Amino acid sequence: MSSHAGSPGIIPSYLLARLAESGRFPGAAAAARQTLTAGRPPFRARLDLSIDENGDLVAQLSDAPNRTISDAANTQKLPGMLVRSEDDGPVEDVAVNQAFDGLGATFELLLSAFQRNSLDDAGAPLNASVHYGVDYDNAFWDGERMVFGDGDGEVFTGFTASTTVIGHELAHGVVQHTANLDYQGQPGALNESIADVFGALTEQYLLGQSAAEASWLIGAEIFTDAVQGEALRSMLHPGTAYDDDELGKDPQPDHMDGFVRTTEDNGGVHINSGIPNRAFALFATDLGGNAWERAGTVWYRALTGGLSSTATFAEFAEATIAAASALDRETDATVVEAAARRAWTTVGVLEDERGPSPRTR
Repeated sequence: MSSHAGSPGIIPSYLLARLAESGRFPGAAAAARQTLTAGRPPFRARLDLSIDENGDLVAQLSDAPNRTISDAANTQKLPGMLVRSEDDGPVEDVAVNQAFDGLGATFELLLSAFQRNSLDDAGAPLNASVHYGVDYDNAFWDGERMVFGDGDGEVFTGFTASTTVIGHELAHGVVQHTANLDYQGQPGALNESIADVFGALTEQYLLGQSAAEASWLIGAEIFTDAVQGEALRSMLHPGTAYDDDELGKDPQPDHMDGFVRTTEDNGGVHINSGIPNRAFALFATDLGGNAWERAGTVWYRALTGGLSSTATFAEFAEATIAAASALDRETDATVVEAAARRAWTTVGVLEDERGPSPRTR
């Protein structure tokens, strides 16, 4: 049985609740109602070969992922039947292969960018189950494995097609093994935002995109063409990801002026995550280059440097500035700390010397 730890899924409950009342998408409405009521169920190494300058074969051992993909066969019993393991080749089921590749892409980001060996930094296996439930409109990390629904086909497609979704959900495992941020209020919104950061970085690393080239969209592949929207969330421009007659408008604020106080969504964890999301996207694009390098390193060190499980936006902002300052000392530069402070000031989490920051989009 799973531990029920982790996140409630990539699709927030407020969006599913709105969809459940849809007249335009009857099939999706039924699937959303079912998804809401269903809830959630309870070290390898690789040999890298290369040729040195003398033409000799060089063999080096490095960390490698240990992936398993199981098929829940449209039931809610986990894990399901094992259908692909680490040493197996692709299978006919596209969702299985997409999940396998997405787990691998996340592992590669963690290892290459942050020298982290899997979610726990100790080579933890990466396990996933696909085809969970019938028309299940979500994907989630249950504390032990990734679980993917197939979507309802009217509003949501299969969730394995989105690298950002896979990176996001696995990142909850990284948070779980580090700061273990409370899933409520501002710490919960940070939990969601950090997961979005890792999701975006996984895609950017996989595609070799710079911060300027990246879309900064989370879940761009999960909506069908019937939905008026480009993604589930936009990190660079929160509140603009979708605007649909049935689903409503993306409710994420991009500044503390718009911080939503609510008892729903665990105190707005999926809504208010837009504020730190924008801070990271601004920080990364301000620095330029690859976001997983300087910007990602700052966020990772802030997360893993003794951050409290009850950290507020302001406390996390200060942690990132401290990490940026340390990075500046390592590189004989003074730009990273200034960029971090600018980003948090722009979204209203920190104040500059002239007082509260102006509201900017």
